[in-house]
Amino acid sequence: MTARITFYGGAGTVTGANFLFDTGTQKILIDCGTIERENVSDTANSDPFAYDPSSIDALIVTHAHADHIGRIPKLVHDGFKGVIYSTTPTKELAAAMFADALTIMHEEDKRSGRVVLYERADVDRALSLWETYGYHEAFDLGDVCIEFLDAGHILGSAMIRVTRLRPDSAKAPTGKQGFGGQERSILFTGDLGNSPEPLLNDTESPEGTTYLVMESVYGDRLHADRGQRQKMLQNMVLDARNRSSTLLIPSFSIERTQILLYELNAMVEKGKLDPVDVYFDAPLAIEVTDIYRKYKDWLNPAVSEHFEKGDDPFSFKNLKLTPHVEQSDAIHSARNPKVIIAGAGMAAGGRVRLHLKCYAPDQNTVILFVGYQVPGSLGRRIEDGEKTVHIDGEYVKVRAHIASITGYSGHKDRDALLDFVESSGESLQEVFVTMGEPKSSMFLAQRIRDFLGVEALVPQIGESFELSF
Repeated sequence: MTARITFYGGAGTVTGANFLFDTGTQKILIDCGTIERENVSDTANSDPFAYDPSSIDALIVTHAHADHIGRIPKLVHDGFKGVIYSTTPTKELAAAMFADALTIMHEEDKRSGRVVLYERADVDRALSLWETYGYHEAFDLGDVCIEFLDAGHILGSAMIRVTRLRPDSAKAPTGKQGFGGQERSILFTGDLGNSPEPLLNDTESPEGTTYLVMESVYGDRLHADRGQRQKMLQNMVLDARNRSSTLLIPSFSIERTQILLYELNAMVEKGKLDPVDVYFDAPLAIEVTDIYRKYKDWLNPAVSEHFEKGDDPFSFKNLKLTPHVEQSDAIHSARNPKVIIAGAGMAAGGRVRLHLKCYAPDQNTVILFVGYQVPGSLGRRIEDGEKTVHIDGEYVKVRAHIASITGYSGHKDRDALLDFVESSGESLQEVFVTMGEPKSSMFLAQRIRDFLGVEALVPQIGESFELSF
């Protein structure tokens, strides 16, 4: 039997994951994300889908980052009536992400007349179509079996394993019958976590899969020494304190912010960090942190133990939450030294843009990036050294010192990605390298071919492949 996979997003670019897997009886979408650019309502996201949404039977979601879920309400608005599947935390995180994005889109509409991708009714409809499962709770979808494996990327993140159900095979994805004695499956990785991480369990093994559709954000790069990242962060905070300056950290609301809070908390508890005011100025991230607390049993045992002992690992002395706009505005008049952790991580929206207007011209400020900045984003332009940037109708001089700590990336680097592919074992026949800048994807694909002897392809947008499945 055959199946067909078509790459409608996440090919030739890091963001906008959107893959259609047609089994012959079921049309299954994997993720439906936004293309991350300067604005949420970029025309690339408002364009019609390249397929008929009403023809799709199911949408399966790997995790709740915007570049994997951001266009789901638009998909529903445009006619999708199938079932949406994910882990339980992913659904709850997605609901928070949709509400935040809707607020940002309406602000963009008022400011510059940009298209709003969807409305609240579309979000409500999408959530009503949503069903959730835990890791390894296999379920049938037509003649295929679906199973979520822990990707170790953010809370609830999952790799999606799809296995064809055969009359002579066990329904569980670990069966070994059919297809001449070898069961066939395809694994969609979503984003792969930079394991081991302080909050999550490690990425699970892809062993036994036949086809692999994988990310490649850092396919051509190595991260800084993981053991040094906390020390680098500590030094950045101490430097701001010693110079009585501002340290501004644009941070992703899901996972990156929680890791920063966790590690700052550890520094305070161990006496490695003298008191300094840390402003947590990201309403979405504050809500997400509460969701992390709610699903503490999904975190690794070490973090769960903190909660069992009554110690909140996301809170510490001098941490100041600023959920309201007037509290955020007051940060600018608060005396230095201070640390500001503000969303969003690529500065595509949120309060960090106001802080950049205020602090980017200040030579005494340090802007610290702790995550990947997609080409075209405001964060990437600042990170690349632009001296004047356009922020919400204003030209802003960038005189602040720019720094980055790559060790805080939530993605595996090039060596860890290769190790991951190798752990698939002898069953692996073909790898589709996606969700990366072209040079990263091509570099990783060549390493897979050279070092592992496995066929690896870098698909283009709209390209289709027929699989023996």
